[in-house]
Amino acid sequence: MNGFCSVFKRELKGYFATPVAYVFLVIFLFFAGYLTFKQGFFEIRQADLRTFFMNLPLLFIFMVPSTAMRMWSEERRTGSVELLFTLPITVPQAVLGKFFAAWAFMGIALLLTFPIPVTVIYLGDPDMGLIITGYLGSFLMAGSFLAIGSFFSALSKNQVISFILSVSACAILVYAGMPTTLNYLSTILPAGVVATVESFSIQDHFDSILKGVLEFRDLSYFVLLIVGWIWASSMILNERKAS
Repeated sequence: MNGFCSVFKRELKGYFATPVAYVFLVIFLFFAGYLTFKQGFFEIRQADLRTFFMNLPLLFIFMVPSTAMRMWSEERRTGSVELLFTLPITVPQAVLGKFFAAWAFMGIALLLTFPIPVTVIYLGDPDMGLIITGYLGSFLMAGSFLAIGSFFSALSKNQVISFILSVSACAILVYAGMPTTLNYLSTILPAGVVATVESFSIQDHFDSILKGVLEFRDLSYFVLLIVGWIWASSMILNERKAS
């Protein structure tokens, strides 16, 4: 645990050691608020955060990979990854330390959106259960995208390539569950195949959590997605270390 904690603290401090983190937070908070309030939020006269949460997958597709792309690409480009692996720390500890630091950073970004639910609470009487489960689903989705980004960051030394691959993979998982995509697929594929595609989509499980019901299939989906991509990242880095 000492190795994990050391990497976690170093990485989390590293996010705030440069202006990049603050620029990210400003951009994220701006678009989170803009996308929420620009679509007739006040006109619908309904005290809930569904508009806010429904826009997060699209926002996360671009924002989360921009956070994850530096996890390993920068270390490999500068050669500091070799120095890291000479320390008394295992590859899984390093991977988990970096991942949880990035996840904590995304958690901070989500917490800073508190003016949005405060506004809703001031204007009406929202269902707090839906708000809490919505934030939980958003946090799990951010973790899933970070795990995907961690894999592609470990795969490539180039941050731009890592970013593009991560965005593509995240977009596929989101848009595979969009109604327009499913309607199109239903015209060319059997219903069973379309249902399978939908079940593998992040959008489907995220929408389910937004309903306020925490089902085992949704929670296990996100956990398995995170664990699977983190394990793949560890395998890639173990091979790099061995070579």
